[in-house]
Amino acid sequence: MNIMRPISAAVLAATLASPALADRQETIYINPFAGFQLFDDKRDLSETGTFGVGVEYRFRPHWSVEALYSRADADRKYVAGESEFDEVRVDGTYYFAGPEEAWNPYVSLGAGHADFGSDNSGVQTAGSNHDETRVNVGTGFRYNISDAVSLRGDLREFHGIDESTFDTQVSLGISFAFARTVAQAAPKPADADGDGVPDSRDQCPGTPAGAPVDSNGCEPDEDRDAVADSRDQCPNTTRGAEVDSRGCELDSDNDGVVNSQDLCPNTTAGAEVDDTGCEGVTETIQTFTIEVQFPTNSSVIGNAYDSEISRVADFMQENPETIVEIAGHSDSRGDADYNQFLSQRRAEAVAGRLTGPLGIDPSRVEAVGYGEEAPIASNNTADGRAANRRVEARIQIRR
Repeated sequence: MNIMRPISAAVLAATLASPALADRQETIYINPFAGFQLFDDKRDLSETGTFGVGVEYRFRPHWSVEALYSRADADRKYVAGESEFDEVRVDGTYYFAGPEEAWNPYVSLGAGHADFGSDNSGVQTAGSNHDETRVNVGTGFRYNISDAVSLRGDLREFHGIDESTFDTQVSLGISFAFARTVAQAAPKPADADGDGVPDSRDQCPGTPAGAPVDSNGCEPDEDRDAVADSRDQCPNTTRGAEVDSRGCELDSDNDGVVNSQDLCPNTTAGAEVDDTGCEGVTETIQTFTIEVQFPTNSSVIGNAYDSEISRVADFMQENPETIVEIAGHSDSRGDADYNQFLSQRRAEAVAGRLTGPLGIDPSRVEAVGYGEEAPIASNNTADGRAANRRVEARIQIRR
């Protein structure tokens, strides 16, 4: 009989039957054993020593399957002679403790094919001199001496189906373990909108199919107005401005000037307004050049210039119908975008002095940075560049 063929088939079947688990430990035991077998009286066989070997595959911490081969030479009980015995069986085992514990008690259930061979007595008795199918139930323990070596004690009851016989076997064996950890692919995380970002990280569920998204599962929003670029009809809106569902700034009074630039909200419907959203035509009636010196790359002004800025405040207090545009300018050295940014900050610094310590109503003051766009002298000379670095106060009135 080819012993390894049924053993290999049993191990393969167990492998295919085991479910895929993440990072599970598998152990294969080689289980040689010796035992003592008591045969049913019908067999006319004396109790005898038996020996064998098993290959056990522990595919889960508490479950294993084992293919075994055992044999014995049993003396006849009532007449002279002996009978050969061998068996191949497959058992399933449930362990009550994990492989990391020292003591592993278990219960087991299995079935196999027994061959009682031939005898020299010339007497035919039940269960001898023929093949038989036997089922079995057992219990026992495994004691782990180390990760690689353990002892196993087993008590098992066999039932021969053909002749309704009952045989008992007790055995003790030593086991050699070969363990490995198998890393299994984790289940693919759920992604309801199919954007490639799992639901657990998706901050924008329900994005349209095929839309590009960032690592948070949200469509790009370049101007950060909370309207995705794919739906934004007004890209590059002012940071922080209120927008509608199209991504365009709100114009609450429908005068054609968005709220962030509208100095006169709630104008009369249909009224003609200027580019600041105010009715009437704005006319500049006087311009003050404010002699304020800023440190390089700075928009900080000191108290020394309050008297210079006070000239503008005094004029506005004397003429309450006026408004003022504080216009910041720079020379052409450096990057144009940075020059515009710096001139805006300098204009805002002067406007802040007007609306702060000098008490001008903020609704009458607007700060605009023009950068290097409006020179009044050549930028090729030091004197010309100095003249171009200026702040002007343009006093305006509506006609």
